[in-house]
Amino acid sequence: MTTAPMRTRTGMPGRPGYDLDSLLSVAVKVFNEKGYDGTSMEVLAKKLGITKSSIYHHVSGKSELLELALGRALNALFAVTTEPAATEGRYIERLEYVVRRSVEVLVAELPYVTLLLRVRGNTQVERQALARRREFDAFVSDLVVAAAEEGDLKTGIDPALSSRLVFGMVNSLIEWYRPRSRESVSDLADAVVALTFDGLRRTT
Repeated sequence: MTTAPMRTRTGMPGRPGYDLDSLLSVAVKVFNEKGYDGTSMEVLAKKLGITKSSIYHHVSGKSELLELALGRALNALFAVTTEPAATEGRYIERLEYVVRRSVEVLVAELPYVTLLLRVRGNTQVERQALARRREFDAFVSDLVVAAAEEGDLKTGIDPALSSRLVFGMVNSLIEWYRPRSRESVSDLADAVVALTFDGLRRTT
């Protein structure tokens, strides 16, 4: 993975009522509702109830807000790829771990991952994010290929297709999943893993 990570920053001391994290949270909500292209600094300022100059106290503009938001989602996903269970042991176990943790990351960072999955490469920031997404996809695809080579996948399964289908299911969660107090993230991850690996794993 050679692409330089997107920037992160902790921000400067905030104006009353808003620090960078809370500003970013509102901006992501608006980006998801109106689309990045449909969101102006005026719209953000109105939603926040502050002036545009107060926003510029934290960031250089809308593009930096997008970069920070996408970086938050991507950094969370890439952190999974360096965890011991994703780098040690049989590849089928690594793959199962990455799928489970990806569900957990999606739930924990739902607005940010939603934004990431909706970008189309219309700006340099978006293109950079898409390039990093492809790196993550390649990491997962390599796990599937290696699991097949170790003999842990059912015969006749196309590793590349399997990878796309698995993460198509995981990514589809953004369209319907809404956190509820009675729902367990672990139960959700268990369901995704069971549906995926009952079909993929070789049992004999």
